[in-house]
Amino acid sequence: MRIVVALGGNALLKRGEPMTADVQRANVRKAALSLAQLVDEGHEIIVAHGNGPQVGLLALQAAAYQDVPPYPLDILGAESVGMIGYLVEQELTNALPSKVRLATVLTQIEVDAEDPAFVKPDKPIGPIYDVVSKDKMQTADDWTMTEESPGRWRRVVPSPRPRQITQIGVIRLLVEGGVVVICAGGGGIPVIRTEEGKLTGVEAVIDKDRAAGLLASQLLADAFLMLTDVDAVYTDWGTEKQKAIREADPIALRSHGFAAGSMGPKVEAACDFVASASGERFAGIGRLEDASAILRGEAGTLFRHRANAGGASGQS
Repeated sequence: MRIVVALGGNALLKRGEPMTADVQRANVRKAALSLAQLVDEGHEIIVAHGNGPQVGLLALQAAAYQDVPPYPLDILGAESVGMIGYLVEQELTNALPSKVRLATVLTQIEVDAEDPAFVKPDKPIGPIYDVVSKDKMQTADDWTMTEESPGRWRRVVPSPRPRQITQIGVIRLLVEGGVVVICAGGGGIPVIRTEEGKLTGVEAVIDKDRAAGLLASQLLADAFLMLTDVDAVYTDWGTEKQKAIREADPIALRSHGFAAGSMGPKVEAACDFVASASGERFAGIGRLEDASAILRGEAGTLFRHRANAGGASGQS
């Protein structure tokens, strides 16, 4: 089975952990063991990953150095994706048999310069700030901030929709050649094409689940897994009525509202992939350690066509 796996931020940094290199490497090592299990089971995997905390940290570091203007987000994104790709590739190399070949592709993804996301930023990146730190960053760097929970603020940036993976031909060649490819990291580096046909970076980040879903569709993957720190998709999340959805038809699930900055893009990416696929192809959302169980339908939330699904149990 060909599987595109999108690793959530918890693959590198769990909530509340310090953003040290050692902590991130330790978490990547655990993620690599779960991915290696999929390969051991005979699956062909393509790995995408997030970079929200990392690119946010790089933005802070860049802003602290006053001798040059802060680097734009596309360059910071490329730096973070190179670092994360290095860690993932190295730990996967250590976890897999020596005969398995790996490659990391620094992936540019085209977006629309007129995407409405550039008018209304809503993608959280970087660490949590208290109100004093938030006011300081907002004043000094003209950041847009959002209050995720009382007294906890994060920077938000534009998150345009991915339109075209520029290196899809190269990625396809590698996959067909039996290479485990790590690509579309951080949702890919966002670029636009000028009137002259040239690529140039833009100040934004692409949601990694949407980018990974596009990747899964273009590679004709059999399955698309989004692995995070939540065991399933829930309706009425955070309330006494919350219920886990174990299996759902995408058409039925689209009517439910999910948080735009977290589960919303995951559900949308899953629904889009299943809608673009045919036959038995499916998407799944769940915990990193449950990857194999999600494939077997024993954990997480599965998204299938209605003909292949048992409905949307757990919805309310």
